Amino acid sequence: MSPAPSPALPDPASPDPLAVQAHWRRAARQAEAPWLHGEVARRMGERLGWIKRQPAQVLEIGGWLGAGRAVLRGAYPKARLTAVEPTEALRARRAALIERRWWRWLDRGPEETVHRIAADAPLPGPVDLVWSNLGLHWSADPQADFSRWRAALAPEGFLMFSAFGPDTLRELSALYRSLGWAPPAHRYIDMHDLGDALLHAGLADPVMDMDTLSLAWREPADLLRELRSLGGNACRERPAGCRTPRWRARLEALLAERLRGPDGRLQLSFEIVQGHAFQALPRPVRGALATVSVDQLRASARRTGRPPGSD
Repeated sequence: MSPAPSPALPDPASPDPLAVQAHWRRAARQAEAPWLHGEVARRMGERLGWIKRQPAQVLEIGGWLGAGRAVLRGAYPKARLTAVEPTEALRARRAALIERRWWRWLDRGPEETVHRIAADAPLPGPVDLVWSNLGLHWSADPQADFSRWRAALAPEGFLMFSAFGPDTLRELSALYRSLGWAPPAHRYIDMHDLGDALLHAGLADPVMDMDTLSLAWREPADLLRELRSLGGNACRERPAGCRTPRWRARLEALLAERLRGPDGRLQLSFEIVQGHAFQALPRPVRGALATVSVDQLRASARRTGRPPGSD
């Protein structure tokens, strides 16, 4: 009997799953999605005008943190909107957005639903649009996610997503490196690699783009609070255990010293990668290839009185 294959080791650059779970728990307690998520959702919404197809079924991945409901509702008021969340607490928060409509008893618009679906479970479909805003960088396997999303798409449906790129927090990363500390975040994937992953997942005509946003804060404590709301540090190399108040005070002093811009505020860069791709129409199945031997061609020529290859 051959030995069982060894389990695959996790990619050291991928996010620590325990840190991702902690991020989801914190997100479910937040009063609202982070401002940055709402701004990126708005910018993604501007690109929906490039797509002439009007979706009847829309699937929103990570609707609570993605902050895309208002954008999608505004762009496609007649579409049925389904959201999926990775935890029950996030599902409840996303569902509360639907219940918050005080006019819902008068609403005759399309149905909205939200489900909790495990990361490896099939998604509801077929849908005309899969939308994911600033959630893909928390995935341990973006390639598998693209394949899952493609499986949920109807023919000629399209995917639109955004994620943090590798230049995100470059100023903070430089500070941590200078001190010999582990990175302040896990490695975010380059847009070209994401474009290749779209193709490998079987999606057609991928278009990738990136933009850099600069956020500013008056005080270090404000900066750290915002970073925590955006997910915190999911790097597998981060130190275990809690930091001391002395370490926190030193970090705040270094942030104030090295990240303060000309206007007196602390600044950090966020690289936002955006992409979209299509579910191609299924190709027609070709019949079996017919083969004809030279002897058969000669025999046919003798019967017809014409040499092989003549008209």
